[in-house]
This record gives sequence, C-alpha cells and structure tokens, in this order.
Amino acid sequence: MSAATRRNHRPTQLSGPDGATVPVVALKHRERWVLGALAAAVFLWLAYTMATNPNIRWGKVAEYLFFPKIIDGIWITLMISVLATVLGLVLGVVLAVMKLSVNPVLNWLSTLYIWFFRGTPVLVQLIFWYNLAFLFPTLVLKIPFTNIGYLWNTNDVMTGFTAALLGLGLNLAAYFAETVRAGIQAVDTGQTEAAYALGMTPGKRMRKIVLPQALRIIIPPTGNEFISMLKTTSLVYVVAGNDLMTNASQIYKQNNLIMELLIVASLWYMVMTAIATFFQSKLEAHYGAEAVRLVRKPGVLLKTVSAAKSGAPRGDDDVAAAGKDLS
Repeated sequence: MSAATRRNHRPTQLSGPDGATVPVVALKHRERWVLGALAAAVFLWLAYTMATNPNIRWGKVAEYLFFPKIIDGIWITLMISVLATVLGLVLGVVLAVMKLSVNPVLNWLSTLYIWFFRGTPVLVQLIFWYNLAFLFPTLVLKIPFTNIGYLWNTNDVMTGFTAALLGLGLNLAAYFAETVRAGIQAVDTGQTEAAYALGMTPGKRMRKIVLPQALRIIIPPTGNEFISMLKTTSLVYVVAGNDLMTNASQIYKQNNLIMELLIVASLWYMVMTAIATFFQSKLEAHYGAEAVRLVRKPGVLLKTVSAAKSGAPRGDDDVAAAGKDLS
C-alpha cells in the first residue's frame, strides 16, 4: 500500500475507553517542511549558478548535443555496454558453477580468477589489453605440432573497441560470478535433493532445476550492473574506443570547449541511465511479483492435502494432479 493510500485510510476519529468519540489529529511535522525548503533552496541556487555562469556557453551545448560524432559515440557506448554485460554474465555463470563444484581444481581456478579481476582496477586492465602487443606481437591459432593455422598482428586485433570489450567484460564476470553464486545458493536444498531422487545428473540438475529458479534472483541485479557499465565505459577514453567520452574529448581538444562537451556527455549519460533504470524497475517488478505468486499461490498438492484434512471427498483426478505436482 502506498503512502497516499495509507493516509487516505487513516481514521478520523476513535472511540475512547468510556465510549466517547475522540478525534484523531495528524501530527504537524514542521521540521520536515523546513528541511525540504532548505534542500530545495540549495538545489535552486546551484541550478541558477550553473545556468547563469558566463563561462558556460549553453548555445554550444545545444549545438553539440546532437552532433554526429556524439551520436556515433552513444551507439558505441551502448554496444560496448551490452556486449560486455553479456560476456560478463555468461562467463560469470561458468565461474559460479566452477566455484560451487566439488572439484577442487575448478573451485581454486574460479576463486583465483575472481580474486585477480576484483583486485585490480578496471583502468589497469583496459590499458593492459590495449598494449597486449608488447607481450605477444602476433596471435597464433594453429593445430598443435603442425604448421596449419592462422596468424594475426596483435595491434590489428586489439583495437580500442576490443580492448574495452575484454577489459570491461572480463572484469564484470568476476562480480557476476558472486551474484550468480548467491542466487544458486538461495535455491532451497530440497530442490537439489528432489532432483537427485529423480536420478538427474549434476549437470542436468543445474540446467533444469537450479538455474531457472536462481534467475529470479540473478536477473534484477543484472540491471544494476548494466547501468554501472554505461558509466564505466567512460574509462574507455584511455584506449580511444570511439565511445561517447572518447569522441567528446576529441572534439573539445580541437575547439577548447571543455566544460560544454563534458555537459553534453553528462546529459547523454543521464538519459541512457534513466532509460535503463526504467526498464530495470519493470524487470524487478516482474520477477518480484512472480516470486510472490510462487510463494502465495497454493499448488495442487497443497489444495489436495487441505481438502483431505477438511474431510472433503477427493477424486482420482485430484490424486493424479497431486502426483504430477510432486514430480
């Protein structure tokens, strides 16, 4: 129930101990109005200071807001964000399964990966991938013990876009792995025991039973990671990945409109974040409501047991449906 609905449902009067009517008077929270007025005044002052600052040419902000190079940077930013998030999610699921594995080697490798990528700054990882040619001037893919294969120049392969995708995606996988692991462990252990009782292999149990239920917990935080990724792409500036921040910096290096182009970039980041936040709220509402329905909605088995306790007759169809519900 919303706050407005609760206010509308407040009683206007109550009955006292002697049966007399006692009016209900809402408390006057004057300090809330005072604090709200102060906060609004500070915000309006800051907005007025920015709007009237003579060192900001707002006409140039409007001119570059839809500049072709800025729009191209927005598309690259969105592309890097989506691809890096998908790469991080897929690899994160693999790492989470490895960390939960009873195989000590897989568990150790997953733990080492997560520790390394969470322990080093994203900026360092981006620069490392972009300068990979210092370690491996060429990249070779061939059949072992033969000369059959392909050879690439590392500088041709490891462009700013590729370095950004690897640096952000591999780093995000370490964080996703912990999110996925928490989602998997949140699934009731009885589900696992039931899967084993049905003769499922560990792999099939994970694919058919555990992961589909864990997705209700995993997917909503994915929206937060994507929103964070939209802003983290600004670090791609150091490897010239042609994203929004890179293109904005290239423009202001030519015309010296530093603050104006930073405002343009900030406005677009806020627009993208607002759109992503809207869809994230819808995603959370959908999966949250689904989880509540699963908890509150009685299944066929529960209805059958309740009917048996109440002494109501139970037909063969009900028994069969209860058996299906158990399976």
